[in-house]
Amino acid sequence: MDITLEIINIGLLILSILIIFILRKYYNNKINQLDNSLTKIKSDKISQSTKYGQISEEFFPLEQSYPYESKNFKFLGNPIDGIQFNDDRIIIIEFKTNKSQLSQKQKHIRDLIINNKVDFELIEAKI
Repeated sequence: MDITLEIINIGLLILSILIIFILRKYYNNKINQLDNSLTKIKSDKISQSTKYGQISEEFFPLEQSYPYESKNFKFLGNPIDGIQFNDDRIIIIEFKTNKSQLSQKQKHIRDLIINNKVDFELIEAKI
């Protein structure tokens, strides 16, 4: 009878280990699925935020807080948002929302302007 009890105990132990192994694999798969879902949600959020920012940029000159005459603003979109043509000066404008920052290309453009590396050139088309 002792041998039968030991066999049952060993069987229960093996069954317990097998159940633990199966549960661990199941929950690891669930965790991986949740991680993948979370990564996609974060990516979608960033994409949505970017789209919102791009759409908003086109309307910023129409807001009351815009300090210039909006009809003299020309939207470009990329790499900068636009150019404001005033009577006494021309202003390169980049709108930012929330915590967004200038891209490397936008910083380079800003630095070119600061260092007086902006020119006007007339190119005549020969048609």
